[in-house]
Amino acid sequence: MAPDAQASGDDEALVAAARAGNVGAFEALYRRHAGRVHALCWRMTGSRATAEDCVQETFVQAWQKLDGFEGRSGFPTWLHRVAVNVALGWQRAESRRPSGHEAPQAADDPDRWGADPLAVDAGLDLELERAVAKLPAGARNVVILHLVHGYSHEETAAMLGIAPGTSKAQLHRARQLLEEALR
Repeated sequence: MAPDAQASGDDEALVAAARAGNVGAFEALYRRHAGRVHALCWRMTGSRATAEDCVQETFVQAWQKLDGFEGRSGFPTWLHRVAVNVALGWQRAESRRPSGHEAPQAADDPDRWGADPLAVDAGLDLELERAVAKLPAGARNVVILHLVHGYSHEETAAMLGIAPGTSKAQLHRARQLLEEALR
C-alpha cells in the first residue's frame, strides 16, 4: 500500500473512532494534520499568532462538525475547507479594523508544529513567502490554495465562494504582482 493510501486509510479509521467518541483518535488526527493546517492559516493570515488561533478554531469546528464529514473527499481536504473558512472569517473581521500583516518569518519554535510551518507544504523560499503575504487577500488566497496546495480552480473557487473564472483572474493578477515584487 502506498504511503498516501495508508495515511488515507488511517485517517478513515481515526475519523470513525473519533465519531464514536474516541478523543485519542481525534488527537491523532490533530497531530497528523496540525502542521499543514498551520501552514495554510499562516499563509492566509500573514500572522503566526493569528494562524495559531485559526488552527485551534479549525480543530474545534472539525470536532463539532465531524458527524457532517461525509467522506466524499479525503479528511485532509475537508479539514482544509474548514481551515479556509476560519481564515476567511478572520480576513473579513480584519478588513473591518485597521492593522497590518506580520510578514512570514522563520518559526522560532519549529518543534511546535513538527517543522517550519512555511516549509510543511511546498517549501516556498522566504522571499517568495513575503511577496505572497503582501498580495491582496483574494489573490493571496488563490495562490495559496491553487499553487501551493494544488487545488484545481474549481476546488479553489468552491472553497473561497467565488467563480472559477474569478479564481483564474486572481491567479493571473497575483502572478503579475509577484513578478513585479521579485524583480
